[in-house]
Amino acid sequence: MKRIVLVTASLLAVTALAACGDDDETSAGPTAGPTDTADAIDPANFTNVLDNPLFPLSSFAKQVYEGEEADPDTGETIEVRVEVTVLPDEKTVAGVRVLVVREDAYENDELVESTLDYFAQHTDGSVYYFGEDVNNYEDGELKDHNGSWLAGEGDARPGIIMPPAPVVGDVFEQEQAPGVAEDRMTVLSVTEDVDVPAGSFSGCLKTEDVNPLDGTGAIEYKFYCPSVGFVMEEFPEGTLELVETIEA
Repeated sequence: MKRIVLVTASLLAVTALAACGDDDETSAGPTAGPTDTADAIDPANFTNVLDNPLFPLSSFAKQVYEGEEADPDTGETIEVRVEVTVLPDEKTVAGVRVLVVREDAYENDELVESTLDYFAQHTDGSVYYFGEDVNNYEDGELKDHNGSWLAGEGDARPGIIMPPAPVVGDVFEQEQAPGVAEDRMTVLSVTEDVDVPAGSFSGCLKTEDVNPLDGTGAIEYKFYCPSVGFVMEEFPEGTLELVETIEA
């Protein structure tokens, strides 16, 4: 499961959050999914300028996250740092011009993963995830590219990272690459208060994220706040928090 999908996001505008109601409101609809089908993605419906109030990647040059996790084998505490950088690179995936974002993950100051993530925003305001190119490192050496996928290749199709107005109870397939990446997000709350080193935020969205492929049933909780985006994650072995944001 990708831990950072995506840190640089800013979820709902305050007005959109208010429209969603309180924590008791639930969606009676089916699992949410992309507006365009896998076989009919229309590039005219997408832009690589992301201004979804809860996922405004185009507003940022870089965001930095820090935290810690416990080694599941030794119990040793590992210092974690993730740097998310919006790049000027041009790329087209499944015929759609996408925004390119690099995520560099460090454990005890050693690079363990560097990923290029690809996003585009639909005309309805939803932010779609079009895939990722993954470089996994071990002891300073490139190990493999496990976890890589691109929409339009094989059975992979774009997933939804952030809708325009999440409602408690909504479920979104964030990654739709069968057997490779199948992360799923459920909206738990739209009224959270969150304190992290980068500041204090209110009216935040809380999600429950699961990876059906890992076989453990592990749950991650992510928090997205207006005008800032992804600010905190709680996972079984530790936490990750926003410490710095550099605007574009």
